[in-house]
This record gives sequence, structure tokens and C-alpha cells, in this order.
Amino acid sequence: MGEQQLKLFLEFIQLEKNYSPHTVKEYDTDLTHFLAFLANESVSRFDEVEYLHARLYATQLYDAQLARTTISRKISAIRSFFKFLSKEHNVTTEAFQALYHPKQQKKLPKFFYEEELEQLFIAAAGPTPLDQRNMALLELLYATGMRVSEFTALQLSALDLPYGIVRVMGKGRKERYIPMGSFATEALETYLQDARPRLMKHKQHPSVFVNHRGDPLTDMGVRHILTEVVKKSTLTKSIHPHMIRHTFATHLLNRGADMRTVQELLGHSSLNSTQIYTHVTKDHLASVYKNAHPRA
Repeated sequence: MGEQQLKLFLEFIQLEKNYSPHTVKEYDTDLTHFLAFLANESVSRFDEVEYLHARLYATQLYDAQLARTTISRKISAIRSFFKFLSKEHNVTTEAFQALYHPKQQKKLPKFFYEEELEQLFIAAAGPTPLDQRNMALLELLYATGMRVSEFTALQLSALDLPYGIVRVMGKGRKERYIPMGSFATEALETYLQDARPRLMKHKQHPSVFVNHRGDPLTDMGVRHILTEVVKKSTLTKSIHPHMIRHTFATHLLNRGADMRTVQELLGHSSLNSTQIYTHVTKDHLASVYKNAHPRA
């Protein structure tokens, strides 16, 4: 039951909502597991799913001793699926909407201090085409705060280097324009004029960033590059692409940017998503105060 509806839903979140391949794969895994549960409970139609089924499924997830974040993700995926079914097939969403489950505790985003980030730029510098690509990659991620899925989807037509602007396609296929500073612009010019043609060889495609074979860079490729840059630096932190996004937002707020501007630059649909960074900046201000004030 539900294989066709699941296929349509996955196409919807990938094509219409512009979810990353990683997120689509997680939704596929979570919902396939849920469909197997319904089959085991002899539920043959989605309009037969009741609150008792939702409670039983949640209980099984907790009994399996899954992490709270994993359970929260699975239930959110099911809610999104039923919301899709309610629009496309008039299926009620009440069963899982009424389900209470403890929300995952929001963790403060990890970020790099300015001195740490400078160590990354030093480690990324070099004369080879891959070095030039890595520098452009790091500069652009930090200059714009874009998501890694937005970054790997960038095409040459999205760059306006003379004006220092990049056009980004965000979640829900919402476009936004992000300015980038002179460091990112210069690194991109060097990469596009020198390194990219050498990496591309005889291949032709519009993706901005490419791997060593000249093929479009993937999300996993970006993660690998950043990990290798950290290894070359003096830092002991682990890294993931979202940390650069967190660093972008935190540094802007620390230097006086207003919340609405940061929200628009990040492509957040709600200000609530941006407000988590205020906790980081408050911690930063408190730390500076304690270290600097004579009577702190």
C-alpha cells in the first residue's frame, strides 16, 4: 500500500520544495518503514489510519531506543506526507497531528571564531587548480551563508561578478540574491578563469564547482573538501558545511547586523529559525564582558 503515493510525494519535495537529495533519502527511508508498519497492522488505506495507530507507531520507535532527534524526524516526515495526501487525495491529517511527542532540544549552532576561520583560509591557499577551487569554495560559503544543497546547485548564470551578487535557489524554489565581498569575488574570478577550465578538460556543463574529474561537485564532495582543509590547518575541530552557514550568521549579528537582514540572507521563511543565533551572540557578549570588565 502507498508505494505510488510515496513516489509522488518524494517527487514533490524534491522538485517543488527543492529539498536536498540527503533529505529526500531520509524521508524515503522513514516513510518506507512507516508503510511496512501499516501493512503489519493490516491497514490497507490511508483514511483508515487513526490516532491509536499513531500512538502505537511512536511507542515502537521509543521501544527501539532511537534517539529523540530521530523519532522527531520520522514523525515530522509522516506529518508532511499526510499533509500532502490531504491536499492530493483528501486524506485526513488528524491521526499524527494529534500525536504529542517531546520536541528535540534545540542545540546552539556550532561556529568558527574569526581567528579560527582565518586558519581555514590559510590552509586552503595554494597554487594548484584544486587549491584555487577550495579557496573559492570556502570564500563563497562564508560570504553568502548558503546551504550546501544551494551551493552545489549553483550554475554559472547565477553569478554576477562585476556587481558581486549571486542568485540562489532556496527551499520551496524561492529565489534570493546575496551580495558577496571582494575576497569571494576575487577567489571566484581566479577559479573560473584558471582552475575550472583545467579541471573541466573537455567536459561541458554549467555547474560552477567541479571535482577533480571535472564533474559537478556533490554535497559529499563539499564535506570531504572542508574536512581535508581542516586537517591541513592548526584546528582540532570537526567541520560540516552548515558550520560555515552558522559562522556567517553569527559573525554578522556579532558585528551589528539586524535580525531581519540576516533572515533574508539565510533564506529563512520564519524569523524563529534565525533567532537561535541570538543565543550564540548573547553567549559571545557575556564571554567578552566577563573577560574585559574589571568587576565582572
